[in-house]
Amino acid sequence: MELAFKVTAKIQRPVHDVFQAVYDPKKLSAYFTTAGASGPLDEGKTVYWDFADYPGKFPVFVRQVVPDNLITFEWGTTGEESQQPNATPADAPHNTRVEMTFAPIDADSTLVTISESGWRETPKDLKSSYGNCHGWTQMSCCLKAFLEYGINLRKGFY
Repeated sequence: MELAFKVTAKIQRPVHDVFQAVYDPKKLSAYFTTAGASGPLDEGKTVYWDFADYPGKFPVFVRQVVPDNLITFEWGTTGEESQQPNATPADAPHNTRVEMTFAPIDADSTLVTISESGWRETPKDLKSSYGNCHGWTQMSCCLKAFLEYGINLRKGFY
């Protein structure tokens, strides 16, 4: 069984605005990467996402970008398990793949779909996939609140 998930959200804003809120580091930092994003999600680049409530910079390896339609990237698992006594190769850090699609529902609404895959079939990775599914669901809620109401749901959340 492949460990993967997909979350969706309807955002009441045009597709270009929704895409830019993820692509543009200033906008992304206003509701998600609360300690900053080092640059735009340009294809072939590595950017760093930092979260005020989850310290540490996370490298994001941008694989494909189709403006107003698609952002695909890879990022790594933490690898903390590989430093534990009796760690196995299955505990070594590895990348998962995130795909974000942006589809216009009409001129003023967008369907955002976020999927992530690439975990190993281990109890640790199963738990990690659940955590990331939670995180992407929360990110999509924060994106909606930011674009539709101008608020940052992450502020004071954790």
